[in-house]
Amino acid sequence: MMHMPTLKQLKYFCAVVESKHFGRAAKSCYVSQSTLSSGVAELEEKLEVTLLERDNKGIRLTAIGREIHQRSMDILNSTGDLVSIASAAKEPFSTELRLGVIPTIAPFILPTMLSHIRNKHPSFKIYVKEYLSRHLIDNLHSGDLDLLLLALPFPADHVTTQHLFYDEFVLTCLPNYKLLKQKKLKVSDIKSEELLLLEDGHCIRDHALDACKMKADGLYSPYQATSLNTIIQMVANDMGVTILPKMAVDAKILRGTELSTKQFDEPHVWRSIGLMWRNKSPRQAEFRAMGQLILESL
Repeated sequence: MMHMPTLKQLKYFCAVVESKHFGRAAKSCYVSQSTLSSGVAELEEKLEVTLLERDNKGIRLTAIGREIHQRSMDILNSTGDLVSIASAAKEPFSTELRLGVIPTIAPFILPTMLSHIRNKHPSFKIYVKEYLSRHLIDNLHSGDLDLLLLALPFPADHVTTQHLFYDEFVLTCLPNYKLLKQKKLKVSDIKSEELLLLEDGHCIRDHALDACKMKADGLYSPYQATSLNTIIQMVANDMGVTILPKMAVDAKILRGTELSTKQFDEPHVWRSIGLMWRNKSPRQAEFRAMGQLILESL
């Protein structure tokens, strides 16, 4: 008779798959490497299959290992949902929240948002992880995160989204830039060779291109950056112009520079900001209430 695996063994196995390294997996689980290795070995022994191939090139999942990994993630997520269901039944915002936020949102609204939520619900614990959208969604599917605050739309399967508000893009440039003198500014006035954007992987790049009705292969600027602050310094040094999210400008990201901004005189030059969670999450009502708290804090 096959013995049932434990949740701890499944957790260790999934940690190895995610980190592709036993040492890093052990650290993420706060156990020794020998303890984690033993747990994975015991799981393989109980299931009577080989889940991982190990050699000097690294760690790879076997065919059955891939299927077991997916089922293990489902089991771990469902177990976490049990706890969430019980907590939500007692009182909203009584269970800790693991929130993922993209870098082009986090520094601009998190301080006031978290302060507002703390005042409303002092015992509500929120743990924040800041990363690019794709990595956050991977963490959402794996169960490491409960809720995401990001720019929409962004492709993802088996998720529910809630639009919160629109964040306008504004032209940002040196004060002598010719377009500042125009009475009405349109995105078509910006030359593609002058436009500076973040590098591939940042969703704000795609949303900015959509707002400007441009295609990525139509950009001719040789410069890209990994952060909005770097983009701002490039614009300040007359390397081009950019469009910034208004929330960043309102948060004084241009403080200490001589750069000017100008709003566009046409609709839909914005990005949609919203929430995303797993379809089957038992905390959907709480997440929608969280959206209302965020709007109250703005």
